Amino acid sequence: MNDATPGMQPVLEGGNFFEGLGWHEGHWYLSDSYGQRVLKITPDGKVEELVKFHREPLGLGHMPDGSLLIVSIEEGAVYRRHPDGSVKLHADISALTGGVANDMVTDATGRAYVTCPGFDVFTGEQPKAAPLIVIEPDGSASIAAEDLLYPNGAVLTPDGGTLIVAETFGAQLRGYDVAADGSLSNDRVWAKLAPMQRRIPPPNGIHA
Repeated sequence: MNDATPGMQPVLEGGNFFEGLGWHEGHWYLSDSYGQRVLKITPDGKVEELVKFHREPLGLGHMPDGSLLIVSIEEGAVYRRHPDGSVKLHADISALTGGVANDMVTDATGRAYVTCPGFDVFTGEQPKAAPLIVIEPDGSASIAAEDLLYPNGAVLTPDGGTLIVAETFGAQLRGYDVAADGSLSNDRVWAKLAPMQRRIPPPNGIHA
């Protein structure tokens, strides 16, 4: 590799299981799920532990006031770390998710879209459809879309007009038009991918 070719360098090492990676206002944010902590990382690798969490954190998102939203996987809940460092429950969505939540994306208003597996892949439970949850900035929650097969990571297009959800066991990306009030419509296949050939076993029997 010559000097003109960009290379790859590790930004952070020594974690347990990194999830929910995102870039916000010049910093990386991520969950070290099995380490039960949420980290903020500068581009040059300086690490700040924002939260030592009581459960496994996963999806992350930001609100306009600088608050950080954190998905608590096994609780099926979302917590809010306020700018002063205090952490409080933002939304209990366990009744909507069936008890387990996964990843998350937030829009410019702080509205959050949360995915949930819908079934326990690690115990051999048969796949079943799962919903996509929307949480308003005030913490109220409802089902935004249904019938996804293991929805996982989600992103919003830069204009906020399209939500794209990775449907892991559907082997595709699903697309939705996003209205001004956050409601979704025009459910469609955004991109079809190759079918999953095998299931990856859980590390050390730990559920994700």
